[in-house]
Amino acid sequence: MIIRIDQTSPDPVYQQIRDQIVASIAHGELLPADRLPSVRALASDLGVNLHTVNKAYAVLRDEGYLVMRGRSGAVIADFQHAATPERIAANAAKLEEGLRQLALEHRAQGGTEQTFIHAAKTQAERIFAEQSTSETRGA
Repeated sequence: MIIRIDQTSPDPVYQQIRDQIVASIAHGELLPADRLPSVRALASDLGVNLHTVNKAYAVLRDEGYLVMRGRSGAVIADFQHAATPERIAANAAKLEEGLRQLALEHRAQGGTEQTFIHAAKTQAERIFAEQSTSETRGA
């Protein structure tokens, strides 16, 4: 897993770290029980403040992607087996709210329901095809 920070991005650095770790999980590059670098080591590698990495890890923990194991560090969670009904419901609500916000923005820019659904479907197909390809390579 390689994390790249874009200093010109409007997204905060901790969010960039969080998003790239989630993408690595989604693509099968990080698997349940994989250990992440320590906060200090990742901060040093990226040239960022350790509090920035700590915040990214805390967000990932709160979202259910990581398990923090004291001095053993951060480990990728087995989300499908460890997620509580409350976490699953919270993630579903977050998905719905995110899609709602994107649909509102698309409509405000003159987009139609059909173009929004087409774009969403295209992205979903692309992401899930990538996952199927990486699973096939691993088999």
